[in-house]
Amino acid sequence: MIPAAQMRALRVRPSIARLRPSRRPFLHPTRHASTVATDARSAATRTKNLIYGTALTLALSFGYLYITDTRASVHEWLVVPALRQIYPDGEDAHHAGTRIMKALYSFGLHPRERGNPDAAGDLEVEVFGHTLSNPIGTSAGLDKGAEIPTPTLLLGAGLVEVGAVTPLPQEGNPRPRVFRIPSQNALINRYGFNSEGADMVAIRLRQRVREFAYHAGLGLDEEAERVVLDGEAGVPPGSLMPGRLMAVQIAKNKTTSEQDIEAVKRDYTKCVNILGKYADIIVVNVSSPNTPGLRALQNVEPLTQLLSSVVEAVQSIDRKTKPAIMVKVSPDEDTEEQVSGICEAVWDSGVDGVIVGNTTKKRPDPIPKGYVLPKGEASILLEQGGYSGPQMFERTLTLVRRYRKTLDDGPKQLPPPPSEEPDIPIAGQSTGDEPDASILGKLESSKAASGAGDAVASAVSSLPNASADLHDELSMLPTNVDDLSESAPTIKLPSPSLPPTEGEVVPPAPTPNNPRKVIFATGGITNGRQAREILDAGASAAQVYTAMIYRGAGTISRIKEEMREEAKKKK
Repeated sequence: MIPAAQMRALRVRPSIARLRPSRRPFLHPTRHASTVATDARSAATRTKNLIYGTALTLALSFGYLYITDTRASVHEWLVVPALRQIYPDGEDAHHAGTRIMKALYSFGLHPRERGNPDAAGDLEVEVFGHTLSNPIGTSAGLDKGAEIPTPTLLLGAGLVEVGAVTPLPQEGNPRPRVFRIPSQNALINRYGFNSEGADMVAIRLRQRVREFAYHAGLGLDEEAERVVLDGEAGVPPGSLMPGRLMAVQIAKNKTTSEQDIEAVKRDYTKCVNILGKYADIIVVNVSSPNTPGLRALQNVEPLTQLLSSVVEAVQSIDRKTKPAIMVKVSPDEDTEEQVSGICEAVWDSGVDGVIVGNTTKKRPDPIPKGYVLPKGEASILLEQGGYSGPQMFERTLTLVRRYRKTLDDGPKQLPPPPSEEPDIPIAGQSTGDEPDASILGKLESSKAASGAGDAVASAVSSLPNASADLHDELSMLPTNVDDLSESAPTIKLPSPSLPPTEGEVVPPAPTPNNPRKVIFATGGITNGRQAREILDAGASAAQVYTAMIYRGAGTISRIKEEMREEAKKKK
C-alpha cells in the first residue's frame, strides 16, 4: 500500500504544476507594437544615416575634386579676393598664398591640372634639346625661395622660374614695397632682391631631389642624388618632371658695387656653383629696377664679361648635362643701340638665350584709354618701383620681335683679311703687277688706238668666264668712240663675288655648335591670344606673373585652353 503522506503529495503536485508560470514570454499586445515601431524607427534611422553618409562622402569627394582642380572658378572669384581682403598688404598676401600652397601640397589637397590636356601634343615646343609639353611658364618672383616649385609645375606650367636668389641673404628694400592697382590688374613692387641666400635655396632643392630619388626607388644617399642630376632617372634634373623645366634666377647682392666688375662676377659665379646643378636653366638677372646700378650691367662690355664668367662657371658644374644660360633684360633698355649691344654680348659670351621683359620704371596709361583711376590708385602710381600689368603686353611683343630679328641676324662679320696669293683680275680690283690698273683704266687708255668696241672686247677678254653671248654683244658696239650714244646697247658684265663690306651683317646659319638663340617673354601676358602672339613673334615660352596674382591657380590652364580655342578658330 502507498502511504497516506505520499498519496497527499501526488494529489498536490498537479496543482503546483498548474500554478507554475510558463517559460514562454508573455507578449502584451501594447508592448509588442512598441517593439515593432522601435525596430522600424531604427531601420529608418540606419537607412537615413546611410543616405546622409553616402551623400556626404560624394559631396566631399566631388568637393575635393572641384577645389583641387585648376579649372574651378573658385580660385579666381573666391580665393584671390579673400586673400586681398584678409591681407591688405600685397606682400603679406603673397607669403600667405605660398604657405597655404605648401601646406595643401603636404596633405595632397593642392590644386592641380586634372587629366592630361597636354597629351595631344598640340602645344609642344622644343627648348634646349627638351620637348616642353606646353610653352606657358611662371616668372621669377612668384616663388623667390624655391618653396613650391613642384606644386607650381602641377598647376600645368611647362616652365617655372624660381628666385631671384642672391649669394648671401639680404632683406631687400624697406616695407611696404608691394602695391596693388586692382582696377588695372597691375602691381608696383620694389622688393630689391629680398632673398634667403643661395645656401638656403640649395638646401631646399637638394632635399627635393633626394625625396624624388627615394620615391623612385633609387635610395636616399649621394649616389641616388647623382643618378637624378645626371639625367639617368629619365627626367630633367631641375623640374624632375618629363616635359617640363625649372629655371633658377640669380643676382648680385645689393652691397656689391656694379663698378667692381670682378666682385659682380664673383657674386654670380658663386650662385652658379651652389645652385647650378639643381637647375635646368640659369637666368642671369641684370634688369631689376629696384637694385641701384644693376641695369648698368647691361652695357656691352660689363655684360659680356659677366656672362662669359657665368658660362665658364656653368661648364665646371659637376653634372653630366649642363644647364642652359639665359640673361633677363629690361623693357626700358629699348633703343637700337641698347638692343644691339645686349645681343652682341649674348653672341660674344655664348649664352643660350634672352628673357625679354621685366618690370618697368615707366607708368603706362590705364586700360581702357581715358579711364580715370580711383584717387587711391592714382597715388599708388607715384610709388617708386617696377610696374607690371596688362599694359606691358604691346611693349613686350615689340621687343620680342626686335630681339628675334637682331639675334637671328647674328653678330657683325668683318671682311676677311686679304689673301697673300695672287688673285685673278676682276672688275674694280688690281693685281700686284698693275697696282693702279683697272678695267676702266684699260678702256680709257686704249679707246683711241683700238676703238671703243675693241677696247671693251680687249678688257672683257681678261675677265674669267666671259660668255660667248657677251662677245656677241660687244661686236655690236661702234668701233669709233665718237659714235657711242645713249642708244648703244647695254653690256651686262659678269658680277664678281665680293667679300662683305665693313659693318655688313651676315646672318650665320644655325648649326649644332651655334644653335638659334632662345627667347622667353614676360610682361603683360594674360590670355591665350596674347601668348600665341608672343610665340608667333619668335619666343619659345610665354611667362606670367601678375596674371597669376589676380587670376589665381587656374591662370595657366585657362591660358592654354584659350590658345587651343584660338587655334580652332584659325582652322
